[in-house]
Amino acid sequence: MWDDSNLIFKKVSQMKKSLCSLSFALLLILLSNTPIAVAQDKSIVVSSTTSTEQSGLFSYLLPAFEKKTGIQVKVVAVGTGQALDIGRRGDADVVFVHDKPAEEKFVDEGFSTKRNEVMYNDFVLIGPKSDPAKIDGGKDIQAALLKIASAQAPFISRGDKSGTHAAELRYWKSTGVEVSPTANWYKETGSGMGPALNTASAMNGYILSDRATWLTFKNRGDLVILVQGDPKLFNQYGVMLVNPAKYPQVKKAEGQAFIDWLISKDGQDTIASYKVGGEQLFFPNAKK
Repeated sequence: MWDDSNLIFKKVSQMKKSLCSLSFALLLILLSNTPIAVAQDKSIVVSSTTSTEQSGLFSYLLPAFEKKTGIQVKVVAVGTGQALDIGRRGDADVVFVHDKPAEEKFVDEGFSTKRNEVMYNDFVLIGPKSDPAKIDGGKDIQAALLKIASAQAPFISRGDKSGTHAAELRYWKSTGVEVSPTANWYKETGSGMGPALNTASAMNGYILSDRATWLTFKNRGDLVILVQGDPKLFNQYGVMLVNPAKYPQVKKAEGQAFIDWLISKDGQDTIASYKVGGEQLFFPNAKK
């Protein structure tokens, strides 16, 4: 009886030792894998305008940045107004948009501490080849819009509080024409640049577009560029780190690394080298 009890005791002891060894081995595996898991999670969220994505710029830029830094970039592409609101909620690490007055307000309100200029392109006024408002070849955006309003020719507005929409409304305000979606010739889509261009193509209407999205747009139909070259059509892009003092969850180091790369020679050269059909879409102009 004693021998049996002693045998059982030895077996239980051996099982305990085996379980302890297994637990220790699992702990070592977990500890050894922890730094790898953290490294794989190096990522930031960038809220940006649709033009940077729909033009193909991000698809071109981000692989170069990720290869250099190991930081993955998750882009939320919406209108500039919405992109800034995402930053105001602390749901993004970086905001990359194109509405300078709204960006400066974002900084003044304390949602960022610095706005960095990155690049520019321009807006163009698109319309049907038949050109019922007779604006083709003009360089004055105000004069062209006055003719469109006078002819009550179909005009498609994004109507989404984007940077392009904000610019369009500034141009209309400068003409003294009060536009409203209740007018039978002025239509708001509440959508990004690509879908708004699709609507303009379907309706043979006029529309203001950033040049980069237009150059990559495939469904042009009878639409062409009719007005360009007015200095007022200049379109500046800026980037800002969301204030980590206001939102501790903001990934300050990774977000700043993205901004620093964008405005560095490497980033600026990468932006300049992005072309569609041999035509440059964005022109770097970060402050030295």
